[in-house]
Amino acid sequence: MKRLFNFIRGIVVLQVTIPFPERFVNLCAQENLEFWAMDWLDGNTVRLTARRRDRKRILEIAQTLGGEAQVESSRGLPEFLGRFRARHAFLLGLSFALCAVLLLSRFVLTIEVTGNEQVPTPVILAQLRLLGVHPGVYGPALDRKQLAQEALVELPELSFMALNLHGTRLEVIVREVVQAPERVDVEENIDLAAETDGLILKVEPELGDSMVKAGDTVARGDILISGTVTMEPPLYSDKPTRYFQTHARGRVWARTWRTLTASIPLTAQGKNYTGREQSCWSVNLFGRRIEIFGTTSISWPMYDKITTVRHGPLTLELSQELFREYEPAVLKLDEEAAQSHLEARLLEQLHALIGESGQVSAVQYEARLDGDTLTVTLTAECREEITMEQPGRALSEFQGSQAPIG
Repeated sequence: MKRLFNFIRGIVVLQVTIPFPERFVNLCAQENLEFWAMDWLDGNTVRLTARRRDRKRILEIAQTLGGEAQVESSRGLPEFLGRFRARHAFLLGLSFALCAVLLLSRFVLTIEVTGNEQVPTPVILAQLRLLGVHPGVYGPALDRKQLAQEALVELPELSFMALNLHGTRLEVIVREVVQAPERVDVEENIDLAAETDGLILKVEPELGDSMVKAGDTVARGDILISGTVTMEPPLYSDKPTRYFQTHARGRVWARTWRTLTASIPLTAQGKNYTGREQSCWSVNLFGRRIEIFGTTSISWPMYDKITTVRHGPLTLELSQELFREYEPAVLKLDEEAAQSHLEARLLEQLHALIGESGQVSAVQYEARLDGDTLTVTLTAECREEITMEQPGRALSEFQGSQAPIG
């Protein structure tokens, strides 16, 4: 640390030749002139290191005592900066650079969003931009607490937001709303029925009476778990069978067969590019767009617009907008490519139907061409959970039913 301070203040190495060096040393000590690394070269000559600011006074003391002193070397920050006294352009550039660093460090250059999983980052950034928070804004002028509260009002999917400024980086910390689990009303009369035809593989009733077992065949709409629970009387009792109704719950897996169909025309509207192109170059600095070459005024009736953005230092962006003229044309699609596309779409639809817990055991496709329309049919064997809720039956439908147990 002492070496650093000496470098900032500057030091000099002096060689002093004087008849009585001891007297010279005493006078320097009396005036609190700091020096160190003193080396006796001979009886009348010493070498010492002192601070740059004390050099003039040391030389005066040596001359007063009838001797002489000369500077052997000088180093430190003042010596380094002194070399550029005559280089006005360098000093001007250095001053400008320091001012630019001090000024630009007060502006927000990057915005980082953390803590979000369901809400996309562009949605959060778009809302903040509407409130005036974007790259290039003056950081200290932001009322971060108020901005966070206003953003939460417009983003109900978030429960918490905090804006933290770290130099030129603005950190946006968010927490998403935790959805409350769906409340099941056990007093509601609900049956679980089959969503599709299938062969029962496994039954896991949680609440209600199971109406099927493994190996049974069911059709769509058949009741799997009944919300009407049967209360059998004790053995050899003359009491009637009683019932109470509830919201049936449970899971039933079955072996199912799904058939899906999709069609696509083999002719489509396409584009025939004429070869005429036009471009426009622009720069974007602190959110302001400035055109520097070309124009965006296009007289062609139909054209494509391709934008290429190159990011530069700080918030500088260089953009190129390329416009390509085209004429509409009728294109014929490749039959194999169209069939592969339909098969992929049908397989996606199948997975959406059977859910994440479902499995596809086997699948086959059949394609037929009717004019310029291609139709693909998917047939698949699956293993899936097939329950769906539907209103339960009234107690009057049960033979010998009595008043429900409440």
